[in-house]
Amino acid sequence: MPAELRFSSSDSRPPAATSSVAVSLAVASWSARRGWPVHPLAAGRKTPAANCAKCRATPHPAAQCPCLHAGRWCHGFHAATLDQRRISQWWGRHPEFGVGVACGPAGLVVIDIDAHSTQPPSRDRILPGIPIADHVDLTGLTSGFHTLAVLAALRGQPSPAEDHTTLRVRTPSGGLHVWYRASDTRRWQCSSGSSQGRALAWQVDVRAHGGYIVAPGTATEHGTYSPVGRVRDPAVLPAWLAQELERTGHLPAANVPAPRSVPPRAQQAVLAAGAGRSHIQRMLTTVLAPVEACGQVAEGAGFSDTLNRAAYTLGGLVAAGRLTRDEAESVLTQSAVEARPGQERRIEQIISSGMTAGLKNPLYTHGGRP
Repeated sequence: MPAELRFSSSDSRPPAATSSVAVSLAVASWSARRGWPVHPLAAGRKTPAANCAKCRATPHPAAQCPCLHAGRWCHGFHAATLDQRRISQWWGRHPEFGVGVACGPAGLVVIDIDAHSTQPPSRDRILPGIPIADHVDLTGLTSGFHTLAVLAALRGQPSPAEDHTTLRVRTPSGGLHVWYRASDTRRWQCSSGSSQGRALAWQVDVRAHGGYIVAPGTATEHGTYSPVGRVRDPAVLPAWLAQELERTGHLPAANVPAPRSVPPRAQQAVLAAGAGRSHIQRMLTTVLAPVEACGQVAEGAGFSDTLNRAAYTLGGLVAAGRLTRDEAESVLTQSAVEARPGQERRIEQIISSGMTAGLKNPLYTHGGRP
C-alpha cells in the first residue's frame, strides 16, 4: 500500500493493508465505518462495476431490481452498503474492484476540481451568474483550480483547493477532490462544470445526491486516488460555499406556496416614483412574487437563484429605461429582506451581480419599444 495511506488503525484513519490484494477491501471497510456507503468500481476504472447479465438485458429502475435484495452490486451507487459482511463478500471475491462512495446517503458534498489545461468557454460560463467584463484579461485561466480560486477571491474566502481542514484527494489526472459533509438535511445536487445548465464553475464538478465519488486509496489503470496531507475527515461545508451552491441551483425545487402579491412597501416605492405605470407594476408583481414566496419556506427554495433572476430581469428594465436603478434596487431589497431577514449583505451581493448582468441586456416592452 502507498506510504501516504499507512496510518494507525484508529477509526479516523484508513488501516494499513498487508498486501496490494487487500487494499480495496481495507478501503471499503474503512469507508463504511466512517458512515459512507460503498459500492464496487470496475477493475482499474472509476466507473461502477457492470450489472449482471439479466439486468443488462432488461433495463429497469434500480429500486425495483431484485439484485439489491439478493446482495448483488447492480446499478452502481444504488447498491451502496454499510454492511461489513456484504463488503467482505464483494471485495473478498473481487479484490480487483475499486471503491466508490455514494455521496447522498453519506451526507457528502465533494468539490471535484479538474485540471484539464484548455481554453476557457465564453465568459458567461466561467462563473455562472457572475458576469466577467470584456476588459478582464483571462490569459492563464485554464483549469478548475483557477476558476474556483477566482470565485473564492470574489467572496473574500480561501479556495477550497487550499482547505487544509478537510479531506482532500489528489486524482491521477492531477485534479483534486475536496470532501465536505453537509451541515443539514438539504439534498444538494450533482453538477458538471462544463454543463450549460446547473454548474458552480467551469471545470469544477459537484458530487452529492445522485452521484458517487472514488474513495481515497482506490487504484486505477491511470494511478491512485491519494489523500493530501493527514486530514481524513470531511469538514462541514463552508457557509459561503453553500450559498454559492444554492445560488447556482444545486438544491431541488421546493414545494413553494402560491406567490403573494408585491408587499405594500414595495408597491408604494414604485407608485411614489410615478403614478400610472400599471404595466410596469404588473411586471414587478410577476418578477418579485417568486422572491416573496421564498419567505414562506424556512430555508432552501432556491432563494439565491430566484433573487438573482429577479435582479437580472429588473436590470434589463432599467437598461430599457422603464425603471430607475434606485427604484429597482429598492423594491428588490425590500422583497428580499422580507423573505430572508438578517441576510442583508448576501442579498446585496446577489442583487448587485444580477443587476449588473441585466443592465447589459435591455428588456423592452410594448412591441420592443423603450
